[in-house]
Amino acid sequence: MTLKCTVLRSDLMEGLNSLQNITNKRATLAILSNILIETSNDGLILTGTDLEVGLRLHVPAEIHDQGTLTLPSKKIFEIVRESGSESITIEETENSWVVITADLSTYNLAGIASDEFPEFPEFEEENLVSFEAGVFSELIEKIIYSVANEQENIYSLTNVLFEAEKREKRSYLRMISSDGHRLSIIEKFVSTDIDQLNLNPVTLIPKKGIQEMKKFCESRESIYISFEEKQMVIKSDESIMVVRLKQGEFPQYRAIVDAVQIENKIEIDRNPFLDSLKRINLFTEDIFHTIQFEIKNGEMILTSQNADLGNAKDIQKVNYAGEPLLLGFNCRYFIDTLQVMECETVEAYINSNNSPCLLKSEIDEGFISIIMPMQL
Repeated sequence: MTLKCTVLRSDLMEGLNSLQNITNKRATLAILSNILIETSNDGLILTGTDLEVGLRLHVPAEIHDQGTLTLPSKKIFEIVRESGSESITIEETENSWVVITADLSTYNLAGIASDEFPEFPEFEEENLVSFEAGVFSELIEKIIYSVANEQENIYSLTNVLFEAEKREKRSYLRMISSDGHRLSIIEKFVSTDIDQLNLNPVTLIPKKGIQEMKKFCESRESIYISFEEKQMVIKSDESIMVVRLKQGEFPQYRAIVDAVQIENKIEIDRNPFLDSLKRINLFTEDIFHTIQFEIKNGEMILTSQNADLGNAKDIQKVNYAGEPLLLGFNCRYFIDTLQVMECETVEAYINSNNSPCLLKSEIDEGFISIIMPMQL
């Protein structure tokens, strides 16, 4: 059978757009740069994978002839994006070639036979648990910025640690990330009973999976989640995403949190502090973004210096009654943290001149950020 269908451009565009980040990376196999297109009774099933994250979604379409084939993800996306037509017809010819018709435009595009495409992972449907999608969006938003890049020597830091816990019959979900220089933790109460979530002793979700999960959640009100030994499944009515979990250990983050004494508190208005950091960062060195914090007499004096450009100084009012402090930090780390917080007043806890800084607030419930100091 050779595939032939007509589909609304807007529907196809939305589906192809969801797959671009998964398919458009340097793949070891040529087929992984393609999207699998299959017909169903009421539309098309589009599938993309990089063998770490797989996404399968349904697109409404008028099916003239049943069939299956794969097409280059980036090129079919570009064709549909640039098309001004309301509908697009895709017709398979010989040797996995297709003719794409959009109004007066016609394209001949080479595909690859679908039998070379990796099988989509199987999963246990009965293990899926329903959650509000917004819960996962917020969890990810609060920790995604501090996941280590792929170049990090400590492999586990390129992943997010996911935990679920019950306390006093209440269910909580928690995500933790660290790049070795900072630590972000967010915990949220959920009304869903988490007893059915079968987490591994250490459940590590790769950064790519977390990024795609955030996109998946942003356009939906509710999702279904399940965890199996080697994979996480995220499902909605029309889409399924499977993320391969990583193996390994994660740093003992609780010991890091416990090392910061919640006593020596500095209170500062978040937005003025954030604006000040952005100004000071203009004169930091590009690699380390080092700035100096001097805290005394109700003031925080921020200074930065660039050997080639000059220096900057900014003063912020703070509420602080402890001993004077002189510290060095990476300015970008504070900016990243403050940008995901929602409070008006942020609480900073620092034990001494060589101690890490813990940031939290009453408004950002369940969220903690710890930033390690730098040598001045």
